[in-house]
Amino acid sequence: MEKMTDSEWRAFVCEGTRTGKAAVVRRDGTPHVTPIWFLLDGDDVLFNTARDSVKGRALARDPRLSICVDDQTPPFSYVQLQAEATLIEDLDEMRHWATLIGGRYMGVERGGEFGARNAVPTEYLVRARITKVIAERAIAE
Repeated sequence: MEKMTDSEWRAFVCEGTRTGKAAVVRRDGTPHVTPIWFLLDGDDVLFNTARDSVKGRALARDPRLSICVDDQTPPFSYVQLQAEATLIEDLDEMRHWATLIGGRYMGVERGGEFGARNAVPTEYLVRARITKVIAERAIAE
């Protein structure tokens, strides 16, 4: 097992259509983990979530979250990002990022479709500032 450099973990999390698994804390203290589509923008992770989802309500109450991105093949690697979220409701900014996120996961030709679907008043654009990174390569070697 070896640690990834800054450029290595950034390339790892941005590779292909790897999803993140975002963890937040419910009001009663129990954890909630859900997959997300996301992009990196410098030291920020961006994704969309519904305002009234468990994730949206939890982040409105407590902006701290963790995101894990991993591969599914030996020798296995992962990146864990700890972050603090800002919830954005500006529809133009939301549409811009939702279009890019949709393009990453569904292809550029369908990005606009996902941008339009997710840039609505019932959604948040989450901009999460990364505060800590744990990035390990080849953990099963």
